[in-house]
Amino acid sequence: MSSDFRHAGRALTTACETVRPGEAADAVGGRVPAFVAAPGSTAQASALMRAAAEHDLAVVPRGSGSRLHWGVPPSRCDVVVETLSMNQVIEHAAGDLVARVQAGARIGEVAAALAAAGQELALDVPPTATIGGVVADALAGPRRLRYGSPRDLLIGITVVRADGVVAHSGGKVVKNVAGYDLGKLFAGSAGTLGLITEATFRLHPLPAARAWVTTDFPAGPGGADGAANGAAAAVAVAANSPLVASAVELSRPEPGGPVSVSVLLEGSADGVAARVARMAGLLPATTTSTAAPSWWGGVPDPGPGADGATGTLLRITFWVSALGLVLDAIDGAAADSGTRPAVHGPAGAGVLYVTFGADAPPAGVARLVTAVREAIPAGRGGVVVVAASGRVRSVIGGAALPGAGLMRAVKDQFDPGDRMAPGRLLGGTS
Repeated sequence: MSSDFRHAGRALTTACETVRPGEAADAVGGRVPAFVAAPGSTAQASALMRAAAEHDLAVVPRGSGSRLHWGVPPSRCDVVVETLSMNQVIEHAAGDLVARVQAGARIGEVAAALAAAGQELALDVPPTATIGGVVADALAGPRRLRYGSPRDLLIGITVVRADGVVAHSGGKVVKNVAGYDLGKLFAGSAGTLGLITEATFRLHPLPAARAWVTTDFPAGPGGADGAANGAAAAVAVAANSPLVASAVELSRPEPGGPVSVSVLLEGSADGVAARVARMAGLLPATTTSTAAPSWWGGVPDPGPGADGATGTLLRITFWVSALGLVLDAIDGAAADSGTRPAVHGPAGAGVLYVTFGADAPPAGVARLVTAVREAIPAGRGGVVVVAASGRVRSVIGGAALPGAGLMRAVKDQFDPGDRMAPGRLLGGTS
């Protein structure tokens, strides 16, 4: 280790009591950090970030670490700042349906604490995911149709800027709108703007009952187009129904194959039973159950690593009316390129995930990305390369974002030295 890094290490250790040398298991995009630090509070995180700034160290935040391979690998990674020691529910105002939580708290533990009061944070994400990671990755599951994504549930946030300055936005009540809405800026920022240390959320009562209405569309006489069109029509009916579905999820394990659509209804026991019966009357050949289908929920993941990823994950956003066009474009591009991507996701909320295996040729992935971009009407959606190997990314390339200039300007304001996950900001998106 160079003398500069030794000096930096002493400064980091002075700022934060838990600092260790980085190891191979801490690598981000193949880059092993010199240090891994685990602050226990916002104050420690502030001192740590200030020390990193003084020594010009590049910082990559880490929660559970399960999605560090998402996005473009950072060009530098000197310090990984792990948030797992900041893991407390600081305040739960049950009467106001509000909770303030530290960034390293795991979703499953937060859910258990809130459930004791009959409440929930309505995000369908893995229980091992951390609060900060869920916000930074804008991670949301099927119920985003009814409850929204993390940015919609955030009412307050505390962050530490790259220079160590602590910034707060929002408050502890839903109507508090004081200050800039940092929550919306940091939701989906992937650690490029600063370190999230606390978040305050709007909660919802736990529903007394849940039920799923599921229908399958076989690739029969109408072929692949018949299944896709039938599924698209069912999604539109369910998502726009006054029966208020909490989620409308779609699954198609292989192109040209059968499509499954499932609708989640929540509420009182009597109310759910009545709405299930009515929803079943709107959709063809349905089955109903109080248990979710085996394929329900979650965000598919092609595997860990960046250049070592086992596959490719794309996120497609669209207006629900364009779902049929999107499915047709996926099928057409898959047939032309010989690839076999799986399609899954909360189609009722205008989101689908497309997963390719590791053996998918990069040119085939690129062809599908191009086909979907062309199929979605201008201004009504797009494609994001969530995770992919460097080989795939080099072929796909990245189209300029309409808001790229604004995003860079925001990045320059929060992190003018480009030390927060440098290189990750705009790569691979369109």
